Parts: sequence; structure tokens; C-alpha cells
Amino acid sequence: MRISYNWLKQFLKIDLPSEETAALLTDLGLEVEVVEKYQSVKGGLVGVVVGEVKTCEKHPDADRLKVTTVDLGDGNPPVQIVCGAPNVAAGQKVPVATIGTLLFDASGNEFEIKKGKIRGQESHGMICAEDELGLGTNHEGIMILDAKLKLGTPLAEVLKIENDEVFEIGLTPNRADAMSHMGVARDLRAGLLLRNKNIELITPSVSAFKVDKRTLKIPVDVVDAKLCPRYCGVTISGIKVKPSPEWLQNRLKAIGLSPKNNIVDVTNYILHELGQPLHAFDAAKINGKITVKTVAAGTKFVTLDDTERVLHEDDLMICDENGPLCMAGVFGGKSSGVTETTTSIFLESAYFNPVTIRKTAKRHGLSTDASFRFERGIDPNITEYALKRASMLIMEVAGGEMTSDVVDLYPKKVEDFSVFLNFDKAFKLIGQEIPKETIKKILASLDIKVNSITDAGLGLIIPAYRVDVQREIDVIEEILRVYGYNNVNFTKKINATVANSPRTEDYKLQNIVAHQLNALGFHEMMANSLTTGDYVKLSPQLKEEYNVSMLNPLSNDLATLRQSMLFSGLEALSYNINRKNADLKLFEFGKTYHKL
Repeated sequence: MRISYNWLKQFLKIDLPSEETAALLTDLGLEVEVVEKYQSVKGGLVGVVVGEVKTCEKHPDADRLKVTTVDLGDGNPPVQIVCGAPNVAAGQKVPVATIGTLLFDASGNEFEIKKGKIRGQESHGMICAEDELGLGTNHEGIMILDAKLKLGTPLAEVLKIENDEVFEIGLTPNRADAMSHMGVARDLRAGLLLRNKNIELITPSVSAFKVDKRTLKIPVDVVDAKLCPRYCGVTISGIKVKPSPEWLQNRLKAIGLSPKNNIVDVTNYILHELGQPLHAFDAAKINGKITVKTVAAGTKFVTLDDTERVLHEDDLMICDENGPLCMAGVFGGKSSGVTETTTSIFLESAYFNPVTIRKTAKRHGLSTDASFRFERGIDPNITEYALKRASMLIMEVAGGEMTSDVVDLYPKKVEDFSVFLNFDKAFKLIGQEIPKETIKKILASLDIKVNSITDAGLGLIIPAYRVDVQREIDVIEEILRVYGYNNVNFTKKINATVANSPRTEDYKLQNIVAHQLNALGFHEMMANSLTTGDYVKLSPQLKEEYNVSMLNPLSNDLATLRQSMLFSGLEALSYNINRKNADLKLFEFGKTYHKL
């Protein structure tokens, strides 16, 4: 999972170096595997400044070239630059790449600006077109800048190039609550609070949400509330589908998403901001009311990727009176998707049964950002808030007005969890006593409410979005990870029983070999025993019929127990080499599996 540091700072006003933040997140159990630099324009336009063309004359030896002198605003005399653009003229403010500047074109190709001669005339830089700066594909002429700009101003400041740092977090499957920027910010706030840095968690306000008209009401019916415990929707009319503004595109690009259009981009933005998947339907393509239900087995449905899928009788679908419109929580339908001609939408925000979504996604071999979150369990109480937040953002970037009340079908509220924490048991498992006030402080920072207090322990109310904290041992784990494993004292004495064994055990031989290899500079690795079944096709010594396959695999890449340890080792080599770490000496002890 990729988390933008700039985005994270919208929730927490912090100025910590990214290295400190990454270390704290790792201590909290959100392991940061790498921190990457991101620039909205590759290279950051370092060395490109605002210049002014002072003179522009025809090149004496080339009809299509011009010899210009350009003031770079550095206090030195104007420099001579040969330019081939048809629109260059004296008096213009233009972007100039100075000597030594590294530029990246629209295709990402790097080139360096050097002093040179063009048809016998010296050239000390380059007056740039849009595509030469990586800002687009236009090469019809040089960029003409605002005449009011100050000479010598870095172009990165003029264009407000965004520089960001992105955390690649190896999130464990149980932490569904942290699959968003707000979720990571909640954890980070808890960690900072225990380190005596009390920083407020800032959540986007929806207080300005209002209904403008009630001219496009679309009724909703949920047939089975067990499959869909909560369903919200609202209509927005008068929108204009177009590219998103730069700030929104930059947020998505930073975390590895490709912008589509302003409507789709907002739904993706909210998913990664709050952890709530959304779906926008073209309201003009909805016939009658919305019905959330299963359909007959064998029903055919074309998804957004133009693939026709045959539905199972247990697949939960969003339907209108003509049939299915969307695979609930998994994938949208081609017939109701938002296009450039869409002028009104029905925006959906829902909480679906995790098991239902997981089975549908596995049946159809689909793994989307939405299904990834739904099948692990999202926050059922954020549904309406996320819908309002998205609606306001859509109107900000696409115009339009709210044309219906919010439909919110929530017949039976998903209750918070109740857990009793016994102090003695917690201290025994942790290995030392932690001040009870510190425990209360940690729990409060995690939005866990203390319902009752006794000498023995605490009666707690766990938020419904913490689906991984339903037992006492889970609460103890939460306390420990925020308190910090590094803060737990270790005993200076080791107790052990020496057994008189008549033979050398296998594990002892393994340890001897491991120590010898380690002394020679090797590192022990431990690979997943689950792998793809396709690897057997790469070796004549392996047989496909010997594969031990999982009944309910997480993915095709983790569907089969390995017959050979060779390929997991090659995967480790590939992973490291692709990250510029080629100095490798690895070994592994493990098991292989064969069906007899």
C-alpha cells in the first residue's frame, strides 16, 4: 500500500523528516518497506528558469532557425541561444533550460542541456516547448509565460511542481482499518501521543453539505440486509466530465494511480483518503429504482473491462428494472458507467458483507481496490460521511448541484465490540507492568472507549471498524504495539534445560550448516511456501499433476504449494536486483510439497 506524505499531512500537521515518520510507522506495525521520492514533473525542472528574449534574429545559415539573446535574470549579460521554434520573438518571457540541466521529455527520456554550436552559432541553453519539459505533448512552439513573472524565477515555483515522499507499507491482511490515509494517520497520531506529541487528527468537514433541489430522486431497495447491511446514495446533476485539476491528479499519481476523469478520480481519491469504496452510475442509464439483490445463476453481465461474465446465484448485484448494473463491491458494469457525455450521476456508498464480496471476487478472478477493502471489512459507520465528502468534492471539480436527499438504508446498526481487559493477564503476556494510566492513554488514542473500571481491569468498547480487535489478546497486542516492543525490558538471565541426546538432531545439523554459511557471508532467507502453479512448466523434473493446490487461494500467485525451492529463491534474487541490490549470497532451509 502506498501512502503519500503530503496527503498524510492533511490529517496531521507534522513536520517530522520522512525517515522518522517511517520508523515510527514501522514500530506501530505498519512496516514501511521503502520511502520513494515523487515529483509531479520528473526531475522537478531543476535548472529551468524564467528568461526574457531580448533580441531575435534570423540564423545566417539556416532558414528555420533563429539566433536569440536571452536575459536569465542572474545579473550576467544575456546569453545567446539558437532556437528553432516558429513563435519565438523579442520581448517574450520564456522557460529556459540552463547549461547542465537534466530534462525528461513526455516519454520519460532523459537528456542534458550542454553548450554547443548549431550551424556555426554558439548556443548556451534551450528555450523550451511543453513536451521538452515533460509537461505535455505540445511541440508546436515554445511556451510563452506571463509577462509579469520575475526574471530568474525557477519554473518549478511558477508551475508549483509538487515534491512528495511516498511510503510503501507492507500492510498485514488483518489491518483493514489502516487501508487509507486517514487510517494510517490515526495510528500515527496514537504513536506520537505516547511520545508526548499531542497532534490533532484533522478530518475533512462536510458541514456545508446541502441539497440544492429534489428533481432527481432514485428509489433504492435492499432485498437482503445481511448481504448489504448499509446502502447510501445521492444524485448530482449538471456535472461536466473532464480531466481532474492538477492537485487531484498529483495525489493519485503519487500513489501509483492513473487519473481517468474528474468523477472517477474523486471516487478513487475518497477510497484512498477514507478507506470507503464508492461507485458512480450514469443516472440517465438507470431505469426505475435501484435494487440490491442476487440474480439467477447463468445471468450474463458485461463489466467495465468489456468482459462478459456469467454470474453465480450468490453474486450480489446492483440492479435496475432492466437487470444488473454493477457487481456490488467488486466491479462496475459497462452499461451504466460514467462517460464524457454524462451530465448526472447516482453516487453509491455502501457497506457489503465481507464474505459475500470475497467469494464473488474469487469466483470471477477479480481483485480491485474496492473488493480488497470490502472483503477485509471497512467501517460501516463512515458510509454516509464518505458519500457527503465525495459529493462536495465532485461539485468542486465537476460543477453541478445536489438533486436528491441522501438515501441511507441502515436497518440494523453494526454494533461496536465489547471486551474486558484483565491487567494481570496483560502484564504477564507483555512481560512487565505498564502504568495503568499509560494503558488508558493508549486506548483513548486508538478510539477505544473505557466503559467501566475495576481493580482487575477495564471494560472496553472497540470501534466497529477495528474488525481485528475482538478479543482480550487483541487489545493487549494493540497496547503493546503502540507502547513499543523496543520499550519492553529483556531479562539478563536465560533459563534452559540441557538434554543428553544419543544422536545429533536434524535441526542441530541445520544450525551448524547455517552458521558456517553465515560466516562465509551468506544470509538466510525464508520464502512463502505458497507460489504459482505455473512454475512447474519451467522444469522437466516437475510434474503438474503433483501440485498441491489450495481450495480458496488468496490469488493465482499464491495458489499452490511449492514443488521446488528454486523458484522462490529466484524471486528473491529478482526482487533485490530490481531494487539495485545485486550483491547477494542467500540460502534457505524449507520444505517442498508433492501430491502422491
